[in-house]
Amino acid sequence: MVRESSAVKKVPVRTIPVVNPATEETVGEIPDQSPADIARAVARARKAWDPWRKNPAHERARMLEEVARRIKDRARNLARLLTLEGGKPLRENVDEMGWSASCFEYYAGLIRGERGRVIPSIEPSQLNFVVHEPYGVIAAIVPWNYPILLMAWKLSPALAAGNTVVLKPAEQTPLSALEFRAIFDCLPRGVVEIVTGRGESAGEALVRHPDVSLVAFTGSLETGRRIARLCSDSVKKTHLELGGKDAFVVCEDSDLDVAAKAVAWAAFLNAGQVCTSTERVYVHSSVHEKFLERLAEFSRTLRVGDGLDPKTDVGPMIGDAYRRKVENHVAEAIKRGANVLCGGRRPKTHTRGYFYEPTILSNVDHSMAVMREETFGPVCPVMAYKTFDGALALVNDSPYGLGANLYTHDARKIKRFFEEVQAGTIWINDPLTDNDAGPFGGFKATGGGRELGEEGLREFQQAKHVHWDFEQQAKPWWYPYAPTAKNYDYGEPAKARAKK
Repeated sequence: MVRESSAVKKVPVRTIPVVNPATEETVGEIPDQSPADIARAVARARKAWDPWRKNPAHERARMLEEVARRIKDRARNLARLLTLEGGKPLRENVDEMGWSASCFEYYAGLIRGERGRVIPSIEPSQLNFVVHEPYGVIAAIVPWNYPILLMAWKLSPALAAGNTVVLKPAEQTPLSALEFRAIFDCLPRGVVEIVTGRGESAGEALVRHPDVSLVAFTGSLETGRRIARLCSDSVKKTHLELGGKDAFVVCEDSDLDVAAKAVAWAAFLNAGQVCTSTERVYVHSSVHEKFLERLAEFSRTLRVGDGLDPKTDVGPMIGDAYRRKVENHVAEAIKRGANVLCGGRRPKTHTRGYFYEPTILSNVDHSMAVMREETFGPVCPVMAYKTFDGALALVNDSPYGLGANLYTHDARKIKRFFEEVQAGTIWINDPLTDNDAGPFGGFKATGGGRELGEEGLREFQQAKHVHWDFEQQAKPWWYPYAPTAKNYDYGEPAKARAKK
């Protein structure tokens, strides 16, 4: 008798190439995981959740501190890998590793301090308190511009709170995130699962999964809206940070040399691919021309190149599609009358890679896409204003509200700025700094979530109010409602009626 082969025919695994944006060379590949793969990862995270949330807080804190230590030990190698796949200068990626480790340390300390609060009771025999509890399995979907830092901003509070996490890095920068499998092996199995794939397949399967209780996402407004719609049917909680169009106001009392360097750094850091990048600048008309001269002169000195070159200031953009969007914004602005003071083109010194020169535009207005839409590239449009009232109106004339910058020593203007500007973070004379203890997030279309600080921890916790009467006494307001009830007669206490 001839027996059929028992061998199972293997289905080839679809892969996604990872490209170095400085050289356009493939530096690795990742599997484009199927919905079945995603479901298995969620199942492992779900199984790990109950024992993880029951771990004492000091034990979870100890393990988060170990994660931070491992990040520091591997910082240089992780930073180099991130430069290869993401393009940021190596120095910026080394900084990113340090900030990421700090975030895990911060939440390790925070979770040790409290689990809720006791509140005043309304009865002598009652105890009332609020406890904060984890949601369950968290889907963390992080972008390509700060893939490790934004992973840390989501995972460290989520894990500290007692959740488990399924992490999906962006398909452009997954290699550094996958290195964290070795870092996270100090945690119980399943507490952090890492999956890879495209957003429309692996990402959507993760968002839709019924055992995912919360979706934390940083990325574009369009994708954020899609996630919100997918989560609406099951009323699944979302934690969304959807970009910005940050403004920078320079007042007439500013040191123009310092302000020009501040604007350049805020506009061109990571080739302008930061959600808090300065994408529109408003300068008082009395110093507008002098400021433009200084800004253009300084921007011309910035070196564009491979992020592994220590002389590089501005690295490549992440891909050609993103660069084309920048080129379209600049071309449209020029067509409407804008002037290019420096940049405005691909550098002639680089025939390969997704480079674009740091660009300064003048004679711009709010009819141009470069002043309205998120450009997300190394372009800095500068517009004059005459009054501070006018500057405030221009800053708030945007669907986004992530951050805003102000340069001045005028206390009255500073107070008006942080009170009237519709943005989640306000920087006064100190652009784009972060603080683990302070919340980060935006207003309006940027999304209502908060990361960092106590607020960041609360995003991954549910509040539960406990009423505890330790006497087990019958209450006078219970049934029956008859006039002969012991203490109440039609809503009026019996004693009060007796006094009448």
